[in-house]
Amino acid sequence: MDSLELLINLAIIILLVPMIVYAYRLNKNLEVLRQNQNSLSKLVEALNDATFKAENSIPKLKSATEHSSENLKEVVDSAKELKDDLLFINERADSLADRLEQVISDGRQIKTPTQTATTTKSTAKEAPLFENADSRSEAEIELLKALRSIK
Repeated sequence: MDSLELLINLAIIILLVPMIVYAYRLNKNLEVLRQNQNSLSKLVEALNDATFKAENSIPKLKSATEHSSENLKEVVDSAKELKDDLLFINERADSLADRLEQVISDGRQIKTPTQTATTTKSTAKEAPLFENADSRSEAEIELLKALRSIK
């Protein structure tokens, strides 16, 4: 039995040596953790504060975004209305320019050499209607007549 006791004691000693080494290392790690516990708690508090501030700023950010989107929507709607107005004005101007061009070309085709003398006489009669009729060219007078006939 003595040898059995000796074997059991040796086995216990062999198993206790790694456990003592492990306990020593664990103790050192726990000391380091205790030393850094204050800085770790400060870090956790800073993280909590940052999270709280972020959560509080989310509604403000949503409000600012909604306000900006409303203003932007108003500007876009106004721009769309102006675009439509400009398109309408542009179409009308093109239509009027085409009609004016047609009237001028028709007036030039109708004009004959015998009517040239008549035109100069009629322009002399219409001189009070046009200021500085003498200084205007024949084309300008025709243009003014065409504009008047459109009315």
